[in-house]
Amino acid sequence: MNKINLIKHRKALDLVKPYIPGKPLWEVQKELRLDRVIKLASNENPIGPSPNSIAVITDRLSSLNRYPDAHSLELKYAITSSLSLTTEQLIITNGADELITLISETYLEAEDEIIVPSPSFSEYDFGAHLMGAKVVPVPLDNDYQFNIDLIVSAVTDRTKLVYICSPNNPTGTYLPKSKLEELLHSLPNHILVVFDSAYSHFATNEDYTNGLEYVRSGYPIVVLQTFSKIYGLAGLRVGFGAAPENIIQSIVRVKEPFNVNSLAQAAAAAAIMDVEHVEKSKQVNTAGREQLYKAFRELGLLYTESMSNFILVNFGPDAMEIYQQLLTQGVIVRYGDTWGMPQHLRISVGTVEENTILIEAISSILLRRQIFHFKGEIK
Repeated sequence: MNKINLIKHRKALDLVKPYIPGKPLWEVQKELRLDRVIKLASNENPIGPSPNSIAVITDRLSSLNRYPDAHSLELKYAITSSLSLTTEQLIITNGADELITLISETYLEAEDEIIVPSPSFSEYDFGAHLMGAKVVPVPLDNDYQFNIDLIVSAVTDRTKLVYICSPNNPTGTYLPKSKLEELLHSLPNHILVVFDSAYSHFATNEDYTNGLEYVRSGYPIVVLQTFSKIYGLAGLRVGFGAAPENIIQSIVRVKEPFNVNSLAQAAAAAAIMDVEHVEKSKQVNTAGREQLYKAFRELGLLYTESMSNFILVNFGPDAMEIYQQLLTQGVIVRYGDTWGMPQHLRISVGTVEENTILIEAISSILLRRQIFHFKGEIK
């Protein structure tokens, strides 16, 4: 008998589905022997990090023999000065993903429930399943808008958390400020709203809110933010949560003491203060969205207007094939099957050059498919 087979994992792990990241550039280059590959799959900042972040990383390299600040005070001070929060309202984490797990560990018992609009970011489910809690999906409307009535009607006496991702990944749609207020006032007092505004900087509509105003007003809400998107620090894994002080004090109790490395803390502090780089990143994204919208319309492709740095595009039943054909041309996008959307691709907004390469690749693929179908009909 193999004794290793007698070691059993927790039953909760049977429900856990590991996160499947997009393929890295080097892997696609190596597999397909391509000289040029562009990645439009992981919603990264195409212009890179702030030069100030790069400079501070270089400056701090010689002190890597020291443990990082367990309280991340330098970064907290930078955030408070930028966002009018207090240090007591903040928790710094190893990306927003760690914060989702910490929230789950803080508030969820076995058999508790969380409500998650669907489709959305899969890490919310991961954190709940890890604790043996139940995920209650609430479908978005046909146009991928949040339905507050459906969310509230899904509440039971076991509900602990309600997740809202706004702008939502993978749809790019968002929850207007008035609807968030309606939700906050409609939920029972024992329920915590987790408002993931990782993509908030890319939203341009006037009725959008990043949720931080409700933290300042003392609502039962945790706002998730990340330095992986607009700030271009995805490779360093740093994010933060903002919430009323008593909620932060509870979450901190399950946090590891040195969870965010010193280079990430310093780079993030520099990034949030670099207003010029943030504004440039916003401008590149807004212009890029319009460039892609125009191309998709001309190609006859249906897409969902996005308040984020990606666009959800409907390619119909051939989406998987088109995804694979784009790969062979050195263009990495994200196939929608991850979210139960097998007819869709999620495409990150790149630079003008990257967007142009993508558009040309899609155009050539669609043209070849039209010619093939036409020849088939002639025969």
